[in-house]
Amino acid sequence: MRFPLALTAKIAAHIVGKKLRGVEKFATVLQLEPLHTCNLTCTGCGRIREYSTSLKDMMSLQDCLDAATECGAPMVSICGGEPLIYPHIEALVEGLLSQKRIVYLCTNATAMRRKMREFLAAALQKDPARAEPALAELRAQELVSDRDLEDIRRGPKDRGKPVIAPSRWMYWNVHLDGLERTHDLIVERDGVFKEAVLAIRMAKLLGYQVATNTTVYRETDPDELEAMFTFLSSLGVDGHTISPGYEYDAAKKDMVRRLGVAPETFFLTRKMTVEKFAKAEEWGRKFPIFGTPVYLEFLAGKRDLSCSAWAIPTRNVRGWKGPCYLMTDAHHGSYTELLEKTRWEQYGVTRGEARDPRCENCMVHCGYEPTASLGIDALPGDLWKTLRFNFGPRPERLSADHVEAFNGASSGNAAERTPALSGPP
Repeated sequence: MRFPLALTAKIAAHIVGKKLRGVEKFATVLQLEPLHTCNLTCTGCGRIREYSTSLKDMMSLQDCLDAATECGAPMVSICGGEPLIYPHIEALVEGLLSQKRIVYLCTNATAMRRKMREFLAAALQKDPARAEPALAELRAQELVSDRDLEDIRRGPKDRGKPVIAPSRWMYWNVHLDGLERTHDLIVERDGVFKEAVLAIRMAKLLGYQVATNTTVYRETDPDELEAMFTFLSSLGVDGHTISPGYEYDAAKKDMVRRLGVAPETFFLTRKMTVEKFAKAEEWGRKFPIFGTPVYLEFLAGKRDLSCSAWAIPTRNVRGWKGPCYLMTDAHHGSYTELLEKTRWEQYGVTRGEARDPRCENCMVHCGYEPTASLGIDALPGDLWKTLRFNFGPRPERLSADHVEAFNGASSGNAAERTPALSGPP
């Protein structure tokens, strides 16, 4: 099947159970931001600017675990900021897994190999016969250096500290917005794409599950996206989340103040989103895209969906963010308060009319995918379509011999640094 049966069954059981009990609004995924500190300044991301006065703040480990218990979502997406900077990240992952959650650890991958080396140091102490062949293969593929091997063989620096080990319930979720040149332009640093690819290769060799998340912007080339997914398929990546770039307030302000760039030259309108995602359904058949075919139809402009942002709530250092991941009107003390005090009928787009002008161009995954997965705006045949999509055969692993993935600085083809994309080479 397309995705692991245990994960699919766990999410389905949660949804069916809530519906049978008559619960109208409930969480399916928790977006957990333990901190907003980041080591990159990605164009189009307003997170570290929106929370600039609290960048040194972070949630306690207990608050993070309590947030997952409070909203009851079967899946937790640990994001930020860069969550691998969070000092309790290993304990957080371990704690969420002990709660029987599905964990998506979102990362720009710059520290991902270091975290896996820490796992290897612990694994070598426990089971050297199993770890040694993996170390030999990693060195042969130049995914670790001789110095890395020396550090691994010294053992864990803190033997009492947990590590992030492979688990069928956890995914590394790597941010990739295109092939090398495009991605490094967006994250505003050369070499990030190359490091992400090395981390993905290392993770797959060690038995981790790996997903990617991609945001599509005005100058994103759909053909490049297809080439990227083909390249990632050749690496054995397990799945992809894809969403259109939305001009939320914090990101717009950052682009104007920091970069002197007009947001309308970077973000998508609703019409442009439909044009960019014209092949979304084809991508869903060809690649392991996470989610539902209904959402892909929505992105391709073939149907309308209402917004269900309450199903993917965000908890961060200031509380439960309302109304959604991208718009901030208030921070609430509890998930229940978020549900009860937010006037949900004032947000989203209905029959082409924006209830709030800020929602006009939004078609993002965290607002509209839950509508599709929960069957809120269901049409005849949607249930069968979704079952066939999720329980059908997994797309074939593809060859990427024809894909020029490394087309940026690492291959001597660095583009002039610009705050916005300059289009494909």
